[in-house]
Amino acid sequence: MNPASVRAGWPTLADILAARQRIAGTALQTPLVPSQYLTKASGRDFLLKLEMTQPTGAFKLRGAANAVFALPGDVPGVVCCSTGNHGRSVAFAAKKRGLRAVVCMSALVPNAKVEGIRALGAEVRIVGRSQDEALAESLRLRDEEGLVEVSPFDDALVIAGQGTIGLEILEERPDVETLLIPLSGGGLAAGIAIAAKANKPAVKVIGVSMDRGAAMEASIRAGHPVAVTEVASLADSLGGGIGLENRLSFAICRELLDAVVLVSEEEIYRAMQTLYYEDRLVAEGASVVGIAAMQAGKLDPLPPGPVAAIITGRNLDMKQYSDIMRGANIDLDGTIVRGRRYGE
Repeated sequence: MNPASVRAGWPTLADILAARQRIAGTALQTPLVPSQYLTKASGRDFLLKLEMTQPTGAFKLRGAANAVFALPGDVPGVVCCSTGNHGRSVAFAAKKRGLRAVVCMSALVPNAKVEGIRALGAEVRIVGRSQDEALAESLRLRDEEGLVEVSPFDDALVIAGQGTIGLEILEERPDVETLLIPLSGGGLAAGIAIAAKANKPAVKVIGVSMDRGAAMEASIRAGHPVAVTEVASLADSLGGGIGLENRLSFAICRELLDAVVLVSEEEIYRAMQTLYYEDRLVAEGASVVGIAAMQAGKLDPLPPGPVAAIITGRNLDMKQYSDIMRGANIDLDGTIVRGRRYGE
């Protein structure tokens, strides 16, 4: 497919370019830096797109700001469901516009992320133990209170905002051959895939997720959106469903992603250690799934050219992170991730 002639309703390259103008001054153009260690380990230039340097600590600010800033001036407020980073970004953008913001979250979301959202002045509703239950509350508030729902991923404006990452990478390094994108609801992967393939059709776009509760991977395999059981993960930002009535992100990911790869909790654990000890970067488990896939040998064969991995966020539980860095076992609601000291 040539993404220049996208399906009806899909964001276009023009929408992504417009998003870049709309969010300028709020979302940063983030650094794209080489990793000496990962370059040697992978046998090709390995670049890191540092989205965790955004003001909210995650890439989600791009899509949330694009959606919130595009709203008319008379809306009563916004509502969303979130595993953390989207809610923080919606709260940030809404505060900048002087709008009420309500963020619906499940009980699986780490408390550090909940408190970060409250600190921005948003109302937080904790509902159930799954993203689907949080989504149901978000939709109820939309229908009953007239708030505007800002989807974490299934929204053309959100997808266009995330697509600005793809523009930046290929403008800075047009020789990039492969993009490694953390995959959850698909807004990030969809936006980047549209932007990247419009500029360089041959570029490989690979979605990477955890191997427990990966809703987009299960949906692509089934050929339609499916529900999954949401479980605790080191990559908690990738949890949750994609919505059984998904309108955009599923179709875009199914058509434009070249592959989807799954990694284990142990592989995520090791990749978090690698990014810290080798590149001195603190990042969430969801941020390192591309590195985990490379280290586990799950990306072969790859084109010989440069690889860029999106390091999506830094909003994490620092106690758990400290435990991982010292090699402790991690208890994920009764499932034990076996630790080890880095280098052993």
